[in-house]
Amino acid sequence: MVKKEKEQTVEQIMERMRENTGVLLTDYQGLTVAEISELRSKLRSLKCEYKVIKNTLSKIALEKMGLNDFAKNFEGPTAVAFEKGDPVSAAKVIVDFTKEHAKLKIKAGMLGEKLLSIDDIKSLASLPSREVLLARLLGSMQSSVSGFVNVLAGVPRKFVYGLEAIRKQKEAVKV
Repeated sequence: MVKKEKEQTVEQIMERMRENTGVLLTDYQGLTVAEISELRSKLRSLKCEYKVIKNTLSKIALEKMGLNDFAKNFEGPTAVAFEKGDPVSAAKVIVDFTKEHAKLKIKAGMLGEKLLSIDDIKSLASLPSREVLLARLLGSMQSSVSGFVNVLAGVPRKFVYGLEAIRKQKEAVKV
């Protein structure tokens, strides 16, 4: 690569790191092209990009960004998953893929500017997806509102039941 191309690649890596919610590093050594393509297609549906980038250029980009601790993980064959959407879903796909394909190894990750260990990534993968969490939140909010409405409706309802009991009592007296 010419020096100008390398500088452009470093800039692209820095831009990708800034614009993504999360980044996961994996060691792909031993996987076939078909297996990597399968992983890429699973991640693509989640708006996640899985790329192999040169370690030296990645280290330069990360050091320019002040992420020296994260740059240390770029040793050996490294592929990067850039997460543009929900970081939980992408982590789930990669963790599930490692269960099916033992040769894929998770190295590290970064969520925002927080470094993630392998255990952190596995815990992140065990969380429900964003949609499920939003549905639970909405259900909780809706149940408290419906409970409040039920309490408010209870007073007139009991008043009507009381009137109905009085009416039946008067009918019983007339007969």
